[in-house]
Amino acid sequence: MKRLIKNALIINEGRSFRGAVLTDGAFISRVYEGDEADHDVGNAEIIDAEGKWLLPGVIDDQVHFREPGLTHKGSIATESRAAAAGGVTSFMDMPNTKPQTTTVAELEWKFQRAAETSAVNYSFFFGGTNDNFDEIARLDRRRVPGLKLFLGSSTGNMLVDSREALRRIFSETDLLVAIHAEKEEIIRRNRAYYIEKYGEDALDVTFHPKIRSEEACYASSSEAVELAHELGTRLHLLHVSTAKELALLDNKLPLAEKRITSETCVHYLWFSDDDYPVYGNKIKWNPAIKTAADRAALRRAVNNNTIDIVATDHAPHLMSEKEGNCLSAASGGPLIQHSLPLMLELAAQGVFTKEKVVEKMAHQPAELFRIDRRGYIREGYYADLVLVDPQREWRVSPENILYHCGWSPLEGQIFRNFVFLTLVNGNLVYKNGKMIENVKGMALTFG
Repeated sequence: MKRLIKNALIINEGRSFRGAVLTDGAFISRVYEGDEADHDVGNAEIIDAEGKWLLPGVIDDQVHFREPGLTHKGSIATESRAAAAGGVTSFMDMPNTKPQTTTVAELEWKFQRAAETSAVNYSFFFGGTNDNFDEIARLDRRRVPGLKLFLGSSTGNMLVDSREALRRIFSETDLLVAIHAEKEEIIRRNRAYYIEKYGEDALDVTFHPKIRSEEACYASSSEAVELAHELGTRLHLLHVSTAKELALLDNKLPLAEKRITSETCVHYLWFSDDDYPVYGNKIKWNPAIKTAADRAALRRAVNNNTIDIVATDHAPHLMSEKEGNCLSAASGGPLIQHSLPLMLELAAQGVFTKEKVVEKMAHQPAELFRIDRRGYIREGYYADLVLVDPQREWRVSPENILYHCGWSPLEGQIFRNFVFLTLVNGNLVYKNGKMIENVKGMALTFG
């Protein structure tokens, strides 16, 4: 099917210009500048985008869609629908499910499940452990974005705490290695200190960034960066949350030449530790949200390209699982439906430009992970497109939340932009608050 999206403000590759985009099947066939599109568009469906912005679909490199084994929190089907409603057209899911994605068989199960149920495009990180080298060697690098290693506390067998295993993974794989970096020994020490000083029952969420501290993040990140430099590993630091870690990163090299890359998440750019008394456990993540000074430094790092991409670490839990103190309440929260509106709201506030938002959420993820023909509005690329109404205010409420868990830390927030329409591979999957059923995404391909 052909579609002509005309009269849009196209935001792409650092520019904003009035134009039109013609899609044909799964691909973009023409990009026009100005008011005039070619008359030779055949029987294309016409979408008049007057007053709206046309963006490439968001690519989120870090989500936890909870399938298999944790589907009371969410599933590939439910969370991919929320993604589409938020303008996210591709996701990369993490391996800490039940069972964990640490064997090729478990990876293949996820791919099959996504093919059956995902409304948007998909791929899956493979989990590295202390002892699954043989499984890592069997991976098809064109199908997976990389390995995920937990260097801080995790569940089951996902904590890589053997120095020998870490060196072997860093030296023997040509895959990108993405890490959750928090130093377990420091976390344990901090936890013991605060329990002894105040008692466990007194440790509300305000103690969370004290236990999972800046020191815990930097110690782990710096060790990983040092090892990656030594062994030539392609290292990707996930969810950078502190100003101190930025010293480990380079903003002088172009992305294509970087061996050490990084991501921060929308919650670190929006919230600070001043918000814990207001939101409580709803904003409890690992790593913890840090200070307003850290937030300001991360915002600068996005603007000056020290930080390469912005994602969500979308990790839904039931509200009942978020109850308790900072030791017992679940860490993580749902964000993927609201990440693009949040970033465009920050652009409206002057924190970023809308062009920078598109760069960090679409262009740079495509480049960093070498994704085949996605992340840009270009002729010959997949038609993953998002139409945003920049003048339409709306309030986040339970009535418009699509997460399976049914809540958002952003409830009550008014955004001044509205995701109006989402195309995935040229297929209309979401329009004006309504999902289009029975539309399926595709597996991503990596170069």
